[in-house]
Parts: sequence; structure tokens; C-alpha cells
Amino acid sequence: MLNKIDLPAADPDRVAEELEALIGTPAEDFLRVSGKTGEGVEELIEEVVKRVPPTTGDPDKPTRALIFDSTYDNYRGVVTFVRVMDGFLTARQKVKMMATAVTVESEEVGVFAPDMRPIDRLEAGDVGYLIPGVKNVREAKVGDTVTDAVNPAEQALPGYRDPKPMVWAGLYTTNSDQYPHLRDALEKLQLNDAALVFEPETSPALGFGFRCGFLGLLHMDIVRERLEREWDLDLLVTMPSVAYEVVMNSGETVWVHSPAQMPSPGEYEEIREPVAAAMVISPTEFIGPIMELCESRRGEMRSLTHLSSHSVEIRYRLPLAEMMVDFFDQLKSRTRGYASFDYEPEGYEGGDLVKVEIMLHGHPVDAFSAIVHKDNAYYYGRKMTEKLRELIPRQQFDIAVQASIGSRIIARETIKAQRKDVIAKCYGGDVSRKRKLLEKQKAGKARMKNVGSVEVPQEAFMAALKINEGK
Repeated sequence: MLNKIDLPAADPDRVAEELEALIGTPAEDFLRVSGKTGEGVEELIEEVVKRVPPTTGDPDKPTRALIFDSTYDNYRGVVTFVRVMDGFLTARQKVKMMATAVTVESEEVGVFAPDMRPIDRLEAGDVGYLIPGVKNVREAKVGDTVTDAVNPAEQALPGYRDPKPMVWAGLYTTNSDQYPHLRDALEKLQLNDAALVFEPETSPALGFGFRCGFLGLLHMDIVRERLEREWDLDLLVTMPSVAYEVVMNSGETVWVHSPAQMPSPGEYEEIREPVAAAMVISPTEFIGPIMELCESRRGEMRSLTHLSSHSVEIRYRLPLAEMMVDFFDQLKSRTRGYASFDYEPEGYEGGDLVKVEIMLHGHPVDAFSAIVHKDNAYYYGRKMTEKLRELIPRQQFDIAVQASIGSRIIARETIKAQRKDVIAKCYGGDVSRKRKLLEKQKAGKARMKNVGSVEVPQEAFMAALKINEGK
């Protein structure tokens, strides 16, 4: 809490006053509870002055304040957390968001002590909050620079970069009526999660939803949990994927975030996938399982360094798509939880990649399709068709579950039809009566096969996340 105090570099009396205002009790009483009395007060004040650096910034320059976090209040709108670098901020001051070019009048400024406490002025070096009075969450971005609208700064604060999402997945609601609520929830969640990006998309099987970008699988799980718990949404998450760089025949480069956006095989020359520099630190006894796992994910070993007699550092170059689903879980399982893992993006490189399309009853389903390496295409298609055959309930007609690359079918499973015993009521009589009922049933099944639809349970969509188990 001490770093929230505006501390002059050599004024112990001022430090004691600020400390008392912060904790709500005299500094002597606070230290007496802590077991320090008498000279302990002076020692504490001297240590605080010595260790806590004084504030920096020029109060005479044009105002520049960095928005490093924000939240949303149902009654007051967006509440931004700011660090004033230069100048000052006051209530009822006209301020401008430099990235969005929005000019508003601030409603309130204050500090955290530890709750939000309004004050008259935030000066250079202070950390506090600013309520700009905006209701639209897009008008106050994390990382933006707040300046004075009358005397604006020439340049925004340097050094901030928008985080680039590494995992892309589709979020859909099981009830189409919840789509507007999902959009509002994502906008408000984006206020204090600048790494979350989303854009609308439509799926023939799932309806309206959003294509969301995450920093990793853990980030995706946290966002999904928050949406379900805080906004009471029932969500479906499609297969995670990364962004691919596709070079078309015309020389144009397009970005593909999902298998549904992948062009036809004859329309492009090359597909480039993102790669990452991965580092694993583990006990030496697990070197073999770690290398086996990385080699099975198309990894390229770079170095193996013994940090001590008991630990080792292994560096690999891995395709990012191979790490997105269950790589970390497999790593922890094979090392009994002792391995540590980290990775950094390292650009794009060409690969022999294909789009495996899953079709139900002759209709492609984007949620189950994936972009995989050609060597793993048959494995993915076979495992996915087997999973869907187990999870999709039987209908009154046969359902063909197929996996294809372009026009070539590489795997197929058939969900057999349920057979209703239409001749159960025939206890006797001529056989022609039974044959007539069976022919009528056969014609009905053929007609149903042409117009019938397949109901896909929610469990089938999560099966795609576990397709690599035991690989």
C-alpha cells in the first residue's frame, strides 16, 4: 500500500501524515500492533523514504496519462485506472482519448486508499482513477493516452503494443436469443482484458457467434468461465486454431483464422503456419518422454542443456498449432507435473497443410473441421468420425459421418438407423400385409433421409478438444 502514497523524497513528517491517512489510524498505533514502538516509527519512516522513489513527471507539460486498466460500472459507465505521466487531471476537465479521438468531460478523479477516494487533482507521477463519463466501452481502450482537450499533447505515450492473440476459437450460445447478451458481455469483459479480441461470424450449424482471439488455452478457459458465471450464458466453444498465412495464386496474401475461411486447394500456392520457440525445464529422468512428445508434434530440437545434475533445459522449434490443444497437459502427464513450459512466437514458415472437412449427412460442419499437417490428416479424420459416431444419437435413418480432403473421402463411419417394429401388430394373416407395411416403412425412411436433419449434442463439440489424447 505504501507505493500508493505521494512521497516527497526527504519529508518524514509528510510521510507519517500520508501513512495515517492511508491506514486510518495514527502511525504509532499501527506500529504498536505490529510490535514496533518508540524509535520504530522513525526507523519505518526513514526506510520508507529511502526505498520508495519520489514521483516523476513534469507538471508543467501538456497532460499525458496512461490507461493501464479499466472496469465498468452500471451507473457511472467506464471507470479507467490511470498513471499521470505529465501535467495533471481534475474533475470537470475536458479530456481527449488520443487513440479513439473521443473528447469528454471527466466526472471524477481520485486515488486508491485502498478503496476509491475522490480528490481534487491528480498530478504528474500519481496513480489513480478517472471517470470520463463514457458509456460505450469502445471509447476507452487499455493502453490509450488521456490528454487535455484544450491543450493537447503532441504525441501519445510510447511503448504500448496491442497484444497479439495466439489462439482463435468460436464462441456460440446454445440459445440464439442470448446472442445480444454475449456481445454485450464480451464488450464489457474486454475492458479489463485487453488481450481479448473478437469479431462476429456465422456458422451454418451453430448460427450466430463470435470469432475470439486468446493468448492461450488457459486464457480461453478463463474467458469462457467468466462469461458463463458472471453473465449466465450457456456457451459452445469450437476447435481452437491459429491464424494461417495463405499465399494465393495471384500473389496476394490473406489471413485465415478458421477452416471455414480456407480457400479451395486449387486457389492458393502455399500455406504458412506460425511457429514458436519452446523451452522445457524438467528433471533429467524425463528427457526421453519429453523428446518423444515434441518429436510427435513435428518439433525440431535446438539445444539440450544440463542446468545441474538433476535438471535439464530443452529447447525446441514447434508449430504453434501443435501446442494449442493438449500439449501442455501431455507434458505434465509424462513428467508427473515437474516440467515447466514457456514459448515465444517466432514468425511463419511454409508447411504441407491440408483442410480436413467433417461432413454429417452430406453437409459440412465447420465446428469439426480443422487445418492439419498432411501426415496427421488421416488420423484426425478417423478419430473424429469415430467420436461423432459414438456421441450423435441414432435417428430414423442412416447418418453418414465422413472426413474429406477436398473431394476425396479419407474416413467414414455410419450411424445406423433405429428400426421401428411396424409388424408387431400383425399376429397372423397373409404375409402380403406384413410386406406392405415394410415397403411403406422403407419409402418413409428414404423420404426422411432426404429431408431429415441431424441433431448434434453439446458433448460432440468438446470432443474435438480431446482428439489428440493418446496420440
